[in-house]
Amino acid sequence: MRKSLIAAGLAAAMLATVPAKASNIVETAKSAGSFETLLAAATAAGLADALATGENLTVFAPTDEAFAALPAGTVETLLKPENKDQLIAVLSYHVLPRKLMSNQLPGRVIHVKTIKSGGDTLLAVEKSSSGVSVDEATVISADIVTDNGVIHVIDKVMLPSS
Repeated sequence: MRKSLIAAGLAAAMLATVPAKASNIVETAKSAGSFETLLAAATAAGLADALATGENLTVFAPTDEAFAALPAGTVETLLKPENKDQLIAVLSYHVLPRKLMSNQLPGRVIHVKTIKSGGDTLLAVEKSSSGVSVDEATVISADIVTDNGVIHVIDKVMLPSS
């Protein structure tokens, strides 16, 4: 747990040191250095360009450590070309088609629509005295503004139900 908190603090600190000139979501994540797995997955799924050029997006970005916490072999399986649709579904579940800042949350659970098509397209987002949670994940660094949206760093990879 302590290692997770240190890694989360490091990710937040790295994102806080991003240059004042705003960058897109992909550039911001690259410069942080703790989202290599997310970026590799977005590239494999063909979504990296959409994250770089889309407008008013919110990304709940799992850290490399969050991906590493998945059961052994999960990331490797998702990255296989034959599993591209499943990878797209997982990644799309982490993206909202609008910019949502933490100060817009009402202090209770709300349900927000993701860009994932079909099936499980709503995330439960809750702001409480202990912080912000998204489904089963905790936001460890919020409101990282990019020139095309906002990133909220989360501690778990959220898997949509089938």
